[in-house]
Amino acid sequence: MTKTFLRFIAVIALAIQSSGCAHAKPIRVGLFKDAGAAGKGVPRVTEILGKTEDIKVTHLTGKEIASGALTNFDVVMFTGGSGSKEAASLGEKGREEVRQFVRGGGGYIGICAGAYLACTGFDWGVGVLNAKTVSSKWARGVGQVEIEMMPKGAALTTLPAGKRKMLYANGPIIQPDDKNDIPAYETLAFFRTEFAKNGSPKGVMIDSPAIVRGTYGKGRVLSSSPHPEQTSGMEDLIPSAVRWVSGK
Repeated sequence: MTKTFLRFIAVIALAIQSSGCAHAKPIRVGLFKDAGAAGKGVPRVTEILGKTEDIKVTHLTGKEIASGALTNFDVVMFTGGSGSKEAASLGEKGREEVRQFVRGGGGYIGICAGAYLACTGFDWGVGVLNAKTVSSKWARGVGQVEIEMMPKGAALTTLPAGKRKMLYANGPIIQPDDKNDIPAYETLAFFRTEFAKNGSPKGVMIDSPAIVRGTYGKGRVLSSSPHPEQTSGMEDLIPSAVRWVSGK
């Protein structure tokens, strides 16, 4: 093999790399799939992220997370079901693993139950979002609610600012908690209508945060009370959220 040919190969390789044809490593998402994760959340997120080229999703159990599996991932994600049951599946060790992961720079996404799990206001939560619920009565109802995406939310998610419908299924209605060592969250979208069934307090859901973002240590957190992954036209929020919490 001549030196001229070797130089030719080197030039071609450099040109490919410079043109962006060399693929970057995908964002690695660990999606919790264990007791507590219920409904359509896991299959829908798996389907949505499976259509992206820059994101790779892997299902993880609570035991795997507790055993240190998050060291192989960039983002951890918890979908709907029961936040307390997801916490029980993780166990104390798993919850601490999640905290350490985010504190060290990992990303966290929580939807509905996963949004409850993120809050500091529960002794069983992972406590990566400086938030607590306004009431212990969580069974507010299930159906379409109106949210309003703020400009900062639109910039993050690539979805237009303004009002739209989104599926709600007893997600958390949050307010700021008082943890001095965790920055306050920023609201990306607000609820503009509400459910208030089963004796839950009326009026507290309207104009409260629907989707928020925050930081915990070096990591980023995004929490959504309603379900973008199960709302037609809102699915793109999922890969956008993954890219933001991963820093990309």
